Amino acid sequence: MTDKNIQGIFDNFKNQKVLIIGDVMIDSYIFGQVDRISPEAPVPVVAVKERLDRLGGAANVALNVKAVGAEPILCSVVGQDPKADTFLELLKKRELSEEGIIKSSSRITTTKFRVIGNSTQMLRVDEETDKEVSQDELLILLGRIESILSHHKIDVIIFQDYDKGVICKELIEKVLILAKHVPTVVDPKKRNFHHFKNTSLFKPNLKELKEGINESFEAFETDKLQNAVEKMQKELNCNYFFTTLSEYGVMITKKEDNGEYKHHSIPAHVRNISDVSGAGDTVISLTALCLAQNLSIENIATISNLAGGLVCEEVGVVPIDKSKLYKELMNSTK
Repeated sequence: MTDKNIQGIFDNFKNQKVLIIGDVMIDSYIFGQVDRISPEAPVPVVAVKERLDRLGGAANVALNVKAVGAEPILCSVVGQDPKADTFLELLKKRELSEEGIIKSSSRITTTKFRVIGNSTQMLRVDEETDKEVSQDELLILLGRIESILSHHKIDVIIFQDYDKGVICKELIEKVLILAKHVPTVVDPKKRNFHHFKNTSLFKPNLKELKEGINESFEAFETDKLQNAVEKMQKELNCNYFFTTLSEYGVMITKKEDNGEYKHHSIPAHVRNISDVSGAGDTVISLTALCLAQNLSIENIATISNLAGGLVCEEVGVVPIDKSKLYKELMNSTK
């Protein structure tokens, strides 16, 4: 990439509109200081200094999309509880649309409570339901998605699945019919792994890929990795397969017109890792935006890999810093 290419990519972000479908949640934090061990049990005592609620799950994808200048529209189901009110207030503060958010009396709003002591995560407590949405809720959600696709020029659709029940086989199939010529990208989880057929890009991590094909291998076993990817890519009939490999970086695979597969790997950058939470959200966000711009697989992987690494330097789930990403990409061309 040249400086001019990078500038053009970032300028184009401002004109892109992204529909994000998936499980939303609140990431709730307690930050504190640890100076002693409890006399009641061998556990640290955290003296609370700050409490903070942040948008999480598919809502964090929306934050990442917005952070680089594009416009996200979020579609999901929350409860009819105080946490839902907190969630909608967080959307409002971030100037994110709630037109795709549905309230359900039969569900609770997923919340992940994290206790951070001395800048280290010490405990996480999850309050959630993982049952699939009801048929009535599904029909309402599909109606909302259809309305958004009719009233907005959507450049790319992201399925952000956390196995909390918003995404199901029927929803996937019907959205893909509604999407027509709109690119679709997937950040999968186990329950629906094999249901995402005929999407544009599929982005599992190594663990999810191994579970998906029920085989065991390591990221550095290149032949086994590539064979596994090609096996899944054939089954799912997707054009691109983007595998994140933690400390081994990423590998993106494109199915060529002649039926051959082109693999491109990028190693991870050496960084001071503080927290990997939310890195996948950042990667899928930048991947979707770059795919919608028809960038090469090399450029998609480069930009997404850099973005995912940058957010790992921050404590907690935070969206990408556009200026930092831009600066790193510019430095990479020198």
